[in-house]
Amino acid sequence: MRIAGRMSATALAMVLALWPMAEASHPAAQSLTEACSALVGRSAPTATITSAQVVATGSVTPPGSTNAISNLPTFCRVEGVLMPTSQSRILFEVWMPIERWNGKFAGVGNGGWAGTISYSALGDQLRRGYATASTNTGHEAAPGVNAARFAHEQPEQLIDFAYRSQHETAGTAKALIQAFYGRSPERSYFIGCSSGGYEGLMEAQRFPSDYDGIVAGAPANNWTRLMAGDLDGVMAVLRDPASHLPAPALGLLHRAVIASCDATDGVTDGVLDDPRQCTFDPARLACGGDASPDRCLTAAQVEAARRVYRGLTDPRTGTQLFPGLARGSEPYWPHRDPASPFPIPIAHYKWLVFANAEWDWKTFDFRDPDDFKAHLEAETRLAPIMNATAPDLGAFRQRGGKLLQYHGWNDQLIAPENSIDYYGSVRTHFGRDEDVTAFYRLFMAPGMAHCGGGTGPTAFDMQAALEQWVEHGVAPDRIVATRAVNGVVDRLRPLCPYPQVAVYAGRGDTNDAASFVCREPVPATTGRTP
Repeated sequence: MRIAGRMSATALAMVLALWPMAEASHPAAQSLTEACSALVGRSAPTATITSAQVVATGSVTPPGSTNAISNLPTFCRVEGVLMPTSQSRILFEVWMPIERWNGKFAGVGNGGWAGTISYSALGDQLRRGYATASTNTGHEAAPGVNAARFAHEQPEQLIDFAYRSQHETAGTAKALIQAFYGRSPERSYFIGCSSGGYEGLMEAQRFPSDYDGIVAGAPANNWTRLMAGDLDGVMAVLRDPASHLPAPALGLLHRAVIASCDATDGVTDGVLDDPRQCTFDPARLACGGDASPDRCLTAAQVEAARRVYRGLTDPRTGTQLFPGLARGSEPYWPHRDPASPFPIPIAHYKWLVFANAEWDWKTFDFRDPDDFKAHLEAETRLAPIMNATAPDLGAFRQRGGKLLQYHGWNDQLIAPENSIDYYGSVRTHFGRDEDVTAFYRLFMAPGMAHCGGGTGPTAFDMQAALEQWVEHGVAPDRIVATRAVNGVVDRLRPLCPYPQVAVYAGRGDTNDAASFVCREPVPATTGRTP
């Protein structure tokens, strides 16, 4: 039987600790129900199983929640803790089907600063027949701008968050699967979006043997630059009351963008297939007389919108540091409430850059030389730990790994061109003569917000496409996405491997995916200016 990926030292130790029961736990010798309870108390030098029980009720209610994860098959729920360092305390769970296991393993990713088990994602994989695992990434979640306090107080836990927790959990989960079923998983996959997408790319770069295939959605992989870009967006809109863009102003801006650019892609449907082709300038909405946010924008509001579109640039050279949000994404912008600004980047700067609980984001300015110097010094210190931007995926490719990445063009939290930038860096690394698409493909989703939702067709099964690629060698040339209104599907469109875009063939229903072909676009005009 093929073992999917090399195990960590922790996992190897656990295999040895569990091995005496592995043969006995094989379904032919002992029921899996009995084998589940027998896992309790098993330990290795850095890992301990704290609970193992059969869940036959069809649901699990996560700690601290009143919403149950339901429609679950009967499974063995294993809870444990990993302690690879003296400061580490990585909680994890492994869920293993009692019946109809598909023979495969799926690790699932997290969101934001994590700090919790991804229960819903575990349920999704269990329903697919997978044995599946999740980790809290090595710390307990904290609210709002204190979400990154753990990394200030326990620096080793920053490494756990960045990459160690997912790697250790993957190896330990495989060891438990081996002990429980009496055989290793035939294939291993990682599925995640946002911080989960970041974790997926980190796995491909640092631990290429952990997974056979990875789905990395809207990855926060350029972490230090993303935090800077997001903080700049917060400051652009919320620091000065004159720059605020309330919902009526964002609605006005969005309607103007769509009216100006919707037909550029050949179909008038309220969605921009490639927002880089749209160069709409908010100055066209500038007020000529009395300001009214549902009819015009003030000069300060115009500049704030321009700054969000433009993204963060080096104040000394004008070099792009992180891309801005795309035109068409305006209804989803998080820069709405001055009393409750987007907390993820503020937490980063409060605890990791300035290490000051009293730090006030309103006092910061990238254009101030001292502030920018503090940013640069922190980036030099943190990027080697936190950023998953290494373009050399040679080891992952060499072992036959496959990577599918996707990003919504209307993403309001992680600029979509970040994915394009990383994909481009990989292609540059391998050179034009190398076929990067043989193991790595990027799909941009028009009208899709952060990890889901939006005005376009945003429902698709990237994991099924990955399975076909890994297990049958069928690379995805297009993936059909759907949009549903009140539960009724009213639009289907193909997502195309970048840089291709879906082009209307000129005949047929524009809501039918069959009416579109994937083609290379005409040269795009970047939307990063003015």
